[in-house]
Amino acid sequence: MSLSHLIAVARGDKPADIVLKNARIVNVLTGSIEKGNVALYGDHIAGVGDYSEAEDVIDLKGNYLAPGFIDGHVHIESSMLHPAQFARTVVPHGTTSVSTDLHEITNVAGLDGIRFVMNCSRRLPMDFFFQVASCVPATHMETSGAAIGTAEIKRLLKWKNNVGLGEMMNYPGVIHGFTPVISALEAAREHVIAGHAPGLRGRQLNAYIAGNIDSDHETTELEEGREKLARGLNLMVREGTSEKNLATLLPLITDKTWPRFMFVSDDRSCSDLIEDGHMDAIVRRAIALGLDPVRAIQLVTCNPAHYFRLYDLGRITPGARANLVTFSNLKEIDIDLVFYHGRPAARGGKYLGPSYNAAPDKLLHSINYKPFDAEALQLKIKQEQYPVIELIPGQIVTRKKMVKIDKGLFQPDISRDLLKAVVIERHKATGNIGLGVVKGFGIRDGAIASTIAHDSHNIVAVGSNDNDILVAVKAIKEMRGGLVVCQGGKAISRLPLPICGLLSTDDAAEVSREFDKLEKTAARLGKLPPAPFALLSFIALPVIPELRITDKGIVDVVQFKIIS
Repeated sequence: MSLSHLIAVARGDKPADIVLKNARIVNVLTGSIEKGNVALYGDHIAGVGDYSEAEDVIDLKGNYLAPGFIDGHVHIESSMLHPAQFARTVVPHGTTSVSTDLHEITNVAGLDGIRFVMNCSRRLPMDFFFQVASCVPATHMETSGAAIGTAEIKRLLKWKNNVGLGEMMNYPGVIHGFTPVISALEAAREHVIAGHAPGLRGRQLNAYIAGNIDSDHETTELEEGREKLARGLNLMVREGTSEKNLATLLPLITDKTWPRFMFVSDDRSCSDLIEDGHMDAIVRRAIALGLDPVRAIQLVTCNPAHYFRLYDLGRITPGARANLVTFSNLKEIDIDLVFYHGRPAARGGKYLGPSYNAAPDKLLHSINYKPFDAEALQLKIKQEQYPVIELIPGQIVTRKKMVKIDKGLFQPDISRDLLKAVVIERHKATGNIGLGVVKGFGIRDGAIASTIAHDSHNIVAVGSNDNDILVAVKAIKEMRGGLVVCQGGKAISRLPLPICGLLSTDDAAEVSREFDKLEKTAARLGKLPPAPFALLSFIALPVIPELRITDKGIVDVVQFKIIS
């Protein structure tokens, strides 16, 4: 693009490439709606006003024109979609930019995983901005497939489109000054550093923020959010598949505080993306809960752009990137046209970009566990009170519940919803198998298993009997990774995810259909909670309170140590 030519178009001396006329422009910088035309040249906005000369004039007929939506914190791997299929799914919903922390695929495949997503992103009609994974592995209490240290962080921060350090999940390491953690923070001192501070308050919160951390997406309670705002954090209000914090935190968004907020999806399944939407769905929900529509749009446009120092995004102003969306209803946010860098990327829900599913062969063979038999799944109870992982409905935080269980070999107690939880190391064939007890899955007969197990992504399973758990694990190996439902010694439903055990090689619609079928089949195992596979993936995450399980055992996150 010629800058002098852009300025000439802005002056009105040369015709634009495209003029969008008769628009109701959502001015996110003033919080107002203004009528006018918008001239585009190349991949930029030339001007806003009375423009008419162009190679192509598109009459919006009074429809709204807003900046393209930005997701400020998302793990695209949670969609289970190939990056190209992720774009195919979210672009028609108005998403033109994401800031993604690739710590899921990085924990499995290291730099090879990062390069794969980056290479894919260059061909797609949306901006992928990357945050360097800060915790690979997330803690010393699990086994991952790769490790990213300070040297790699310094190197990655120099790569194109890396906008900062990803969520610092090892908050105990920050608070207590662990050397590797402090080194990572110091390496990223001049960059945006995203936070991960579930439930932190008081001096612990102060200590965490003192590490130059400036945001948090793990806030689940109103007073917790109020304190974090007062101490300087920007709040990313999360509304994902299994983590829904919008309704709780919405009262904190006021005329005084709104510049410190943004909406994020964090983890959203392929089915939710297709059926409900992406950032447009979060904006609609916020509006339905009473937030002013323009304010809601600001939280997915100018606010995340400003936070990540992307000053040519998230606004409709001369010189800004021409990432734009149109819709007819300010409350329904019914996306019609989507422009990426000045060219149509979607129209009427139809994606106009490239679609492909290829992946390097080295990423298609990631399941490597040491063979074992049913005896390895025996859990011996030696104490009167045993620590049980209790799910909390609608949240990914859990409770540590001390429960009286008979001594000897543990047998799942269906009447008390006490099931066996298993995590099997699958990267280095160490033979590690973590065993524990979980409450809240409601399985009465059968098992579910997955290679999506945040963040090290070992094999995680929950079931009512060892045989179904064992069959589920074998089915996962046959699929080269994925999700499975077992009952009666048979795998009755499965979703293969051969790319690192995280992503599918199928089209988005097919993945969504198979995932829906999988969840419906799982529901027949008993009285399961919503999004059971999302909840399953998080019981292995040892940086979210209170109790978790990894391949090394039961982790008390509050004490930050293995207790069984």
